Amino acid sequence: MSKSESKGQKVQKEVDIILSRLDALEASTTDNAQIAIIGVLRVLAETQIHSLNELEHIKKGMDLLMMQIFKVENKVDSSL
Repeated sequence: MSKSESKGQKVQKEVDIILSRLDALEASTTDNAQIAIIGVLRVLAETQIHSLNELEHIKKGMDLLMMQIFKVENKVDSSL
């Protein structure tokens, strides 16, 4: 993992690889049961990607909130 690549980005790449493999499996099978299982696995993988994206948004929001708290704290400290 490089310094610029976050853990979430690494996991997302791994899930993308899993999705690609599921596509290949689905294309190569004719068994309806296997196709149904692949569909369930695809939904789980897509949900994982969505959760990772939401976590990144929450992290960014928390960073912005902390910056605002520090700005307010500095203004309060400087006015005393």
